Amino acid sequence: MELKGKTVLITGGASGIGLEAAKQFLANGASVIITGRSQAKLDEAKKLYPAITAIKSDVSDAGDAQNLFNQVQQLGGIDILYNNAGVLTDPVNLGIANERHFEDAAYEMNVNYLGVIRLNNLFIDMLKSRKESAIINTTSILSYVPALLEATYSASKVALQFYTKALRKHLQILHSNLKIFELLPPVVATEMTADRSDKKMTSEDLVKALIAGLKKDKFTIRVGDTKALYIMNRLFPNVAFGLVNPEKSYQVLIS
Repeated sequence: MELKGKTVLITGGASGIGLEAAKQFLANGASVIITGRSQAKLDEAKKLYPAITAIKSDVSDAGDAQNLFNQVQQLGGIDILYNNAGVLTDPVNLGIANERHFEDAAYEMNVNYLGVIRLNNLFIDMLKSRKESAIINTTSILSYVPALLEATYSASKVALQFYTKALRKHLQILHSNLKIFELLPPVVATEMTADRSDKKMTSEDLVKALIAGLKKDKFTIRVGDTKALYIMNRLFPNVAFGLVNPEKSYQVLIS
């Protein structure tokens, strides 16, 4: 896929992976629109990269999503929709029923899964009308093996992975030029993972892998440890589960 001259919309683009993606798409000759819920963060991003267009929007809010579409349409539309926005709640003991568990699961599903479908539904006709266009959905290494401490987050990413595969096939059946990419990151060093001691990939390296995959039309982009875990899970699923869920993590559940 050619990136030069394309216009890309990045959700959750004001910090972390999204902001790094904005930087690298600009470096590859693309125009960039970013969204986010924090106006302050959007303003800071605009100061760092004046060429970007920043629009405040929450992917979990239907009204915000429609307003975002209207503004993007007025700007001339997009060629690439990068669904980068995602949320992760604090660990919850699944063995104990509580209202917080349900509320956190609903929040993660609304942003990580339903929010993606909401935006895709709004933008898909625009994207299908372009000569070359793409949707990038960000799933996770946890799409293959669930984390005990992030069970509902894992579930939201599995749902998104299945949807992504089905959407890709549907468009192929319709002979559409719209390309559907799935990015599967490992643990990445962002605000979301700041309290974790796991091995972490940098946002810069993750986005470099994404850009390389897009240019090669590699529709499933497994990055870093995700590649090894994917193979391990196919051959030795119990070992893969243990790697994602070492015994020390159990102490959080029983404490």
